[in-house]
Amino acid sequence: MPGLNQVDVKRIERILNIVLDEARPPVGRCRLLSSGFAPYHTFQLTENIAGFKGCIGCGNCIDACPLLAREPRRRERTPQRTSFALEALVAEDCDRCDNCVLVCPQVDTTIKHYIVNTRMVEGMARLLKKVDSDEETLMALMI
Repeated sequence: MPGLNQVDVKRIERILNIVLDEARPPVGRCRLLSSGFAPYHTFQLTENIAGFKGCIGCGNCIDACPLLAREPRRRERTPQRTSFALEALVAEDCDRCDNCVLVCPQVDTTIKHYIVNTRMVEGMARLLKKVDSDEETLMALMI
């Protein structure tokens, strides 16, 4: 749960683009590039987790992944709902849509805005090309 002092994307833009260009789910690495928990989080914990950048296991990235929506059998391999599970289930078959990053509560909003403002158009064009070339994928999306 990032706070007000989020990472300046200009400082990490080069490495962020490398992460986003890889054909693997980027959510875990984007989370590590983020600022971590704000000191005023609302979890009822005794330990201080300010700055913690680990996956909280919310499952948002699993739910938002279009590959797992098209191929639900992949999810049968593990009941875990973490970014680590997403990386194992999807691996190099990632659509590179960046949905996992956009829904992760641990990724700074500055990184999410960067993706929306600089990468979404090319990502959607890439996905549409993929859908046009794959009739089975098109049918899965329509169902």
